[in-house]
Amino acid sequence: MKAWKAILADGISAAYGHLRPLGDAAGCRVLMYHALGTKVDGDKLRVYSIEPARFRQQMDCLTALGRERIVGLDAGIEACAGLVITFDDGYRDTLTVAAPLLVELGFPFSVFVAPGLVRSRDQRYLSENELRELSSLPGVNIGAHGDSHCRLTDCDDRKLSNELSYSRAWLEDVLARPVTTMSYPHGAVDGRVRSAAAAAGYSLAACSRFGAHPSGGDPLLIARTDIWAQDDVTRFNAKLAGRWDWMKWRT
Repeated sequence: MKAWKAILADGISAAYGHLRPLGDAAGCRVLMYHALGTKVDGDKLRVYSIEPARFRQQMDCLTALGRERIVGLDAGIEACAGLVITFDDGYRDTLTVAAPLLVELGFPFSVFVAPGLVRSRDQRYLSENELRELSSLPGVNIGAHGDSHCRLTDCDDRKLSNELSYSRAWLEDVLARPVTTMSYPHGAVDGRVRSAAAAAGYSLAACSRFGAHPSGGDPLLIARTDIWAQDDVTRFNAKLAGRWDWMKWRT
């Protein structure tokens, strides 16, 4: 994010924090991460690869709030309360950087994996064996992220069904456990895609719309709070408090 845009966005967030209705940020807040130090393709603004030291600072912020507030995706959405940690794409640094710290802290977390990225043999992503290792760790939930990581809204009905069904089947075969959660690649979801996710057997699906998941919210359209490389402790805490939820109205 360019400096002037960051300053403007921080100002809007501060104002929104004062103006929003009391309790507007209530619900389950799901944090969305991508890479921790690894290059992310197409990341022109360099927002999706967070330095490990900054990630540690952010986890220290969560620890200060109370470890009991950090919950798994299923529990958080069922209770519509707590803070949930998620990672998209399946970068290897989720295993090598994030997992050791999160397991040490006792924080559960979800990783949404696109099998096509695993099969690509790109060293930035988890291998099958590494995916199994990650899945075996305490508190880890593996979900799907489409098969090829394409925008699901651009798929015809047949390809859409294949992307959703095959990714789930492939992960279940590799991990030997049920996979019923997912996130939409690139946050691309509409009514047709949401219905296809339900038909493919997913019970929970996360998108990229800012905000907290409210009581009575659609479990197949779970809002998340995007965490960026430039988020220092002040901005991170502001996002936790819902002061950046105005971004749900951005175009």
